[in-house]
Amino acid sequence: MSCNYDSDWWHVHQSVQAMRQGGVIAYPTEAVWGLGCDPFNQEAVSHLLSIKRRPMHKGLVLIAGNISQIEFLLEDLTPEEFSKVTANWPGPFTWILPDKKNLIPKWIKGKYSSVAIRVSDHLPVKNLTNSFGSFIVSTSANPASYHPARDILKVKTYFGSDLDYVLPGKLGDLSNPTQIRDLKSDRIVRA
Repeated sequence: MSCNYDSDWWHVHQSVQAMRQGGVIAYPTEAVWGLGCDPFNQEAVSHLLSIKRRPMHKGLVLIAGNISQIEFLLEDLTPEEFSKVTANWPGPFTWILPDKKNLIPKWIKGKYSSVAIRVSDHLPVKNLTNSFGSFIVSTSANPASYHPARDILKVKTYFGSDLDYVLPGKLGDLSNPTQIRDLKSDRIVRA
């Protein structure tokens, strides 16, 4: 892990421990605060969906700190598709990729057979996912129909004691959440 300060390391460590114990955390992303947890822990994902008031069928985005964490999802892509996706990573681009081997749980994909994933170059995300050793859930830190949180105070106002940890840090420079594009149709799902 390559955090700049001991306090950064301590906060990342606390966040990772919370997720490993089935907790839900908040953390800064490229544009807004995000909620995260271990995507393979169904109880943690259910708790995240409950506090966000988001139905499972809508699916969730996953976020990684480096391409190696999601290589298994890239194995079935054509060379052209692989080049197209990795040309934007790491960076603020979320791609909807096929999950032909069904390796991502249904509670992440919702009603879909594909999965939305981003490989971020935002340092707090990189430190968090690299320390966790894998990608994590990434959804905006707000209850459904509310504006995404852009500061820690709003995160705490929205969720209070429902969160197991809040990773302090700065948001990236984006003014809006990342674009989501479907690889197969090339359709922009979220601009």
